Amino acid sequence: MSPSSPASPPASIAERVTAVRSRIDAACQAAGRDPASVVLTAVSKTQGAEAIDAILATGQRVFGENRVQEAEGRWANRLADLPGLELRLIGPLQTNKAEDAVALFDVIETLDREKLARALAVAAAKLGRSPRVLVQVNTGAEPQKAGVLPDEADALIQTARDTHGLNVEGLMCIPPADEDPAPHFDLLKSIAACNGLSVLSMGMSGDFEAAIGRGATHVRVGTALFGERNRP
Repeated sequence: MSPSSPASPPASIAERVTAVRSRIDAACQAAGRDPASVVLTAVSKTQGAEAIDAILATGQRVFGENRVQEAEGRWANRLADLPGLELRLIGPLQTNKAEDAVALFDVIETLDREKLARALAVAAAKLGRSPRVLVQVNTGAEPQKAGVLPDEADALIQTARDTHGLNVEGLMCIPPADEDPAPHFDLLKSIAACNGLSVLSMGMSGDFEAAIGRGATHVRVGTALFGERNRP
């Protein structure tokens, strides 16, 4: 290509979805796993209507959102027309937003403290709706990051289940950006196994193949599907 030649146009969202699904299939094959055992969660935070329509047209129906209010604006008017849609909260949740989160989301992946477990239980009883819950574990013990510390995870899981009656089905983590994610994925898998949990939400655009190799059941992919994120 000469210096004056135009750059290749960016891949369409449909092409990106196909590429990501192919990578998931290949990672599953390498790990000796059924590709159907891994769910692609499209991280739709900050995306506009055009991008959402484009990815919905590919058949994608599982989406991850960071903020309750933003998700309400993006999805509230679409819910009735999209059977099979699953919304997953993957960002930190304040207790004063617990009721709104319970009303909107099918899965809340970021339970990280008992106070939030209590708020979710109260909201679920009030609304008659009980989203599935994942406990977020701060595997790198990073002070700036949400998540229960690994050595406190067992106690929070037990309290959420036994005291507050939440449907805890798995764990989520976000490894430190500057470290090999594999030990963090292994740690999360170990905590899950000790607590009889089958769902592991781990792996993002840069490391989801490694996560699949270590047992991820859900991978959260944004940039690889939509391109560089739109800033709110």
